[in-house]
Amino acid sequence: LSKPLLSDSSKVIFIRVKPDNSGVVTDGVKHSMNPFCEIAVEEAVKLKEKKFIKEVVAVSCGPTQVTETIRTALAMGCDRGIHVEVSGKDYEAMGPLQIAKIFAALAKKEEASLVILGKQAIDDDCNQTGQMTAALLDWPQGTFASEVTIDGEKVKVVREIDGGLETIKISMPAVLTADLRLNTPRYATLPNIMKAKKKKIANMKPADLGVDMVSRVEVLRVDEPPTRLAGVKVETVDDLVAKLKANGTI
Repeated sequence: LSKPLLSDSSKVIFIRVKPDNSGVVTDGVKHSMNPFCEIAVEEAVKLKEKKFIKEVVAVSCGPTQVTETIRTALAMGCDRGIHVEVSGKDYEAMGPLQIAKIFAALAKKEEASLVILGKQAIDDDCNQTGQMTAALLDWPQGTFASEVTIDGEKVKVVREIDGGLETIKISMPAVLTADLRLNTPRYATLPNIMKAKKKKIANMKPADLGVDMVSRVEVLRVDEPPTRLAGVKVETVDDLVAKLKANGTI
């Protein structure tokens, strides 16, 4: 659920690469819910309001700061939260596979009927966690969902694909990933924010779930993009061609 965002509505934080080129500086950066995960939370709460499911559990993996994001989900209507504590080098190296292993283990432990995620994170844009979770569980998956309808033990999912819309029907338990047009997330009201403070958040570590956090991907280095050169205005097409020839472009 939680990703460190590098800007908010009140200020802009410039992205800086660490001096050792091992990653991006995130110290002091506010954690905020991934927008697609926010849509997933809204859909889960709506399904509960329609009496299709009994309980909504919000899960986030990361350091202590992610509890703020879980509280946001609780204020939106989730019943309880689970914080899987991941910090230090494990947090920096954590990718879709490690998160999928945690979600799969929790889905089994909680005897979940649906796992609903955002289709992708807005920082790495991996779009892999939902698919990997379904594969590890050997459950059907409905990805890029723009409409979800539950009918008994079946789920009808309208998927957004390159060619338009695709409608599928899958059996529960299943994994769904939310696309942009699935719904419009509600704002957490002040009374619900206050109620969320009393809701339970369980803490656990990946080891408690038997999950190996070793990453199979190694980041060699992170570099800032090259500084853009100043543009040049030309008066005519002939001037443009002359400039391109002088630069060796043509």
